[in-house]
Amino acid sequence: MKDNYGVVVIGGGAAGPATAIKAYDCGEKSVLIIERDEQLGGILNQCIHNGFGLTRFKESLTGPEYADRFIKELEKRNIEVMTETTVLSLSADKKITAINSQCGVFTIFAKSVVLAMGCRERSRGALNIPGSRPAGIFSAGAAQKFVNIKGFLPGKNVVILGSGDIGLIMARRMTLEGAKVKAVCEIMPYSSGLTRNIVQCLDDFGIPLYLSHTITKIEGKERVTGVVVSKVDENKKPISGTEIHIGCDTVLFSVGLIPENELSKEAGVELSPGTKGAVVDQYRETSVKGIFACGNVLQVHDLVDFVSEEAEIAGKSAAEYSLSGEKIKNYIATRGGSGISYVLPQKIDVNTEEDISLYFRVRLTIRNARVNLKCGENIIATYKKPILVPSEMQKVKLSATALNNISGELSVELEGDKQ
Repeated sequence: MKDNYGVVVIGGGAAGPATAIKAYDCGEKSVLIIERDEQLGGILNQCIHNGFGLTRFKESLTGPEYADRFIKELEKRNIEVMTETTVLSLSADKKITAINSQCGVFTIFAKSVVLAMGCRERSRGALNIPGSRPAGIFSAGAAQKFVNIKGFLPGKNVVILGSGDIGLIMARRMTLEGAKVKAVCEIMPYSSGLTRNIVQCLDDFGIPLYLSHTITKIEGKERVTGVVVSKVDENKKPISGTEIHIGCDTVLFSVGLIPENELSKEAGVELSPGTKGAVVDQYRETSVKGIFACGNVLQVHDLVDFVSEEAEIAGKSAAEYSLSGEKIKNYIATRGGSGISYVLPQKIDVNTEEDISLYFRVRLTIRNARVNLKCGENIIATYKKPILVPSEMQKVKLSATALNNISGELSVELEGDKQ
């Protein structure tokens, strides 16, 4: 192990290997991946269902198969990997302190760092649901690991709160393993998962989805015995008199993901209230020079194919920074108009000759949508979309030529039929 590297990638999940491979291929041969698990792949290793790689590889792969594609590419290159290693701290001058069983506590200096730590699941504690603390309460990801990796079935009669993709997939998985999924409850008036997962995981198995409903009480002392589900109003407050009692022995939570921002905060990286991740430019460089971010630690993605795409942007940029130093940049800000949760990147360097992909999410379902990129009252570009839904991240292209017509803030505005 060396003390100095050109590029250090923190996190070896879906984003990390793609980042390291791209950095290496762009000329930076001193690359290190630090991963706290015992193997690379992250959450992909427990996602044994197919549907990965349709965009990137034009094949339907399982999660482990998708991860293996990148791990094999890593093995073809002289890229160092440290598994079972936890990063304890990261400073703004790119000093990394880590620990593992072989070296103890050690320090590494990097010319550039890529944050690829991913997300963690929001737990029951963040929801303030009344009730005691009986056995049988799991996050959907924890239940997925129990079933797919450990070979244990967490319960036989299940209620799932939240319709995130992992929750929907676990509804199908638990059913296939012999459990009875009695309901999936979603506090929003729409599902937070992909449409294909609603169809394939709930509709195909006859599992009911209760929109605008939430769990208002968990019953049981030693083990969960049931839950009380209530309808909510437009302010997400439970409506008295709408309570439904559902007997169950297991409750799974699929109520959102939280980017792992501890290292980002310690390094002084500016965070976005919209994405809950770092504020970045189109090169995925954060507010701290030489520190980049990609994958779910930056914004929660729907498809792993897009994680890999973003990781390669960060990997290329990190390699260029390591080899050539900081570019002179001239930034303009981006923002989302009414009905848009966030726009990423949050700032754009206009000193570029490359097209830029803008990512955003909508707050409401919009049909016959028009996405306008505007500078003041001037429309720079317009894109037509048949439907926009909150559960699916959207992407539009901004050409380098169009950037020449922008002298101030770039806004993304929506038109269409709101639902």
